[in-house]
Order: sequence, then structure tokens, then C-alpha cells
Amino acid sequence: MKMKVFLQAYNVWEAVEPKDPKTVIEDKADKRAMAMIYQSISEELLLTLAERTTAKDMWEAIKTASLGADRVKKAKAQTLKAEFESLTMKDSEQLDDFCLKLNGLVARIRALGESIGEAYVVKKILRAVPTKFLQIASALEQFGNLETMSIEEVIGSLKAHEERLSGQVESKEGQQLLMTEEEWSKHEATNGKLLLTREEWLQRSNRGGNQRSRERIDRSKIKCFNYGTYGHFAAECRKPKRDRVQRGEANLT
Repeated sequence: MKMKVFLQAYNVWEAVEPKDPKTVIEDKADKRAMAMIYQSISEELLLTLAERTTAKDMWEAIKTASLGADRVKKAKAQTLKAEFESLTMKDSEQLDDFCLKLNGLVARIRALGESIGEAYVVKKILRAVPTKFLQIASALEQFGNLETMSIEEVIGSLKAHEERLSGQVESKEGQQLLMTEEEWSKHEATNGKLLLTREEWLQRSNRGGNQRSRERIDRSKIKCFNYGTYGHFAAECRKPKRDRVQRGEANLT
């Protein structure tokens, strides 16, 4: 388009696309048009046009090369658009990382000549966020004008909501930790220590360790849980073992 306007401004456009195909182009006008085309193209493209002898032939070659480049750009733009549509934010993903990825795709699509509106991107963001943003996304859709809302406004609202959710999670964790410590202290005050030393456990369970430790204990205070008599451990009792009901009757007696 720029080359066409440039050639028209110098009155040599007729050498490229004459109104009447039968019109004979002056050699001077044709050379001027060729010189202007050479000044407007890159060196890589210039080498491919070295064998062209007229401005019209050069113009057709440039159109063909540009057509192929346009097809490649359109194919790449379609691929990026498909990636844009399938993009979703994960629950564990940070909002800044997701928006950076989204904005990068939008910039690449626009750089390829494809138009993508601001409102379209805003609606995509609200569709792509996880369930933790569902409340703020619904509020923006119901009470906000998505057609005039900017991407920065939507991201700012979602960011504020993310910070508020983060504060609530930290507060709940702190309350849960304090509750656990309080319950632990209450349990110790009611039931005593949860952990016993080996000696304490042996004494409370009426189980002696080795023979020497048993000899140091005053056996007159040791009660046999089998028959309820004193003077020995239940494990040392030589009488037949009784069941729980029999032991209860003996103890009651």
C-alpha cells in the first residue's frame, strides 16, 4: 500500500498497473518506477528481482512473495488464537503469571495484523479464572460494563480479590493453630501427661522390669489383680487366672 501511494505521487503508477493494457509505457517512466521500487524493498527481496526487466514484472513478483508471507502470518495468527481460546488459569497458578501469559499472546496476535478487541480479552479473562474468582467475576459481569472496561481494571479487581483471599487463609490457619494449642493444654490439665517414662509406665501398669527392680519394690503394697490379694504381682500369681467378672467379684469381696 505504501509503495502504491509512493509511485502514484511521482506519476509512475501507470508503469506498474496501466489503466489500458494496450498502453505503451515510456522507458523513462518505467525506469523511474523500477528505481523507486528498488528503494522501497529489502536487500533480500532485491536479489530475487534482479532478473526482472520491467516495473510491472517486479510488482507482480512482490505481490506473489507478499501473498505467501501473508498466508504464513494468517496461519500463525490462527494457531495463536486457538491457544488463546484454550488458555485457562490453574488453581495453583498466580494471577500475575496468568495475565503475563495472556497479554503475551494478545500482543503476538496483534503483531501479526489480527485485530482482537479489548472487550474480547476482558471477557476471556473472566471465563478463564478458576472457581476462587467466581464471585468477583460474576459481580463484574453483572454490575460492570464489559464493553468499556479495560484489561487493567479487570486485573486490578481480580488482584484485590486474590489478596483478600490470601489474608483469609492465613487468618484461618492462625486460628486453627491457636485452637490446637488450647485443646492440647486443656487435655494435659485434665488427663495429665500424654507421654510417660519407662519407669512410670512400669509402675502404672504393675509390670516389673527385671528381677532386681522387683526386689527393690515393697511387695506388701503390691496388689494382685487376679485375686485381689497383696504381696505379689499378677504375673507371679500361681493360682488359676480368672476372667474379668470373677476378678470384679473378688475385688468387691
